[in-house]
Amino acid sequence: MPKTQIKNNRLLVILGATASGKTDLSVKLAKKFNGEIVSADSRQVYKGLDIGSGKITKKEMQKVPHYLIDVANPKRKFSVAQYQRLALKAIKDIQKRGKLPILIGGTGFYIQSIIDGIVIPQVKPDWELRKKLEKFSLPELVEQLRAIDPNRAATIDQNNPRRVLRALEIATKLAGPVPSIVIKKTDFNVLQIGVSKPKEELKKLIAKRLKKRLKNDAMIKEVKRLHCAGVSFKRLEELGLEYRFVAQYLQNKITYQEMIGKIEIESFHYAKRQMTWFKRDQKIIWIKSPKEALLLCRDWLSRG
Repeated sequence: MPKTQIKNNRLLVILGATASGKTDLSVKLAKKFNGEIVSADSRQVYKGLDIGSGKITKKEMQKVPHYLIDVANPKRKFSVAQYQRLALKAIKDIQKRGKLPILIGGTGFYIQSIIDGIVIPQVKPDWELRKKLEKFSLPELVEQLRAIDPNRAATIDQNNPRRVLRALEIATKLAGPVPSIVIKKTDFNVLQIGVSKPKEELKKLIAKRLKKRLKNDAMIKEVKRLHCAGVSFKRLEELGLEYRFVAQYLQNKITYQEMIGKIEIESFHYAKRQMTWFKRDQKIIWIKSPKEALLLCRDWLSRG
């Protein structure tokens, strides 16, 4: 039976909170509808961040091509502008070959940069301002950011001092909320499917996933390897979530049990921030089962 030929402006988006099951669903849909997958995950772009980021394995890919995974050096920051450029190139290449590009992930701003062509204006570092801001505690910085740019404060990783400080620096320099700018409005025919899970089920999935990642100290060994390869503990903490707390554990800043507790709590808080971001977009269709996604895709692809 010949594979489905996809009209060349289609773009399927699979999004949702961490641990919600987006990856498995995206592979199923790719195999069903002649698709190839473009990752929209701000940690999976980095080489070596495999276990802690939940990066899909070769076996799990089931021979479906994946893009925007392992494209950046973890020692250096990878910007949304860099992501946008590479992801658009991958999507257009997939479309030219008559296949369905499937954008999948939980990094809301990465997804928005593709769908709406939006990026944040570049603001050069202000070292004098940073010196002043570094005198404040992290909660004080978050409160300042909330006063100037409440939207950014609602979606940012509030436990990441570097990101909070940088966001506050940008908002201060621009004297108000950071304006998103449209680089080039895309003309994709987009279907956005959101994977929804009840809060208590999501908590259980996060705990189950963490237990799996810590089996035989796999995630701890990964962070040790990254550090031995030249990624500083400071940089590992900047990468957030699992990497922050495992790095703190390896520096004897927290105990093993504290590490587990902090990862579980912060992962759930991160999931809530992801949903806060996604819930602003009324075009997302939320599903509770893979069957719903299958029917939505079939109907969307059948239309002219």
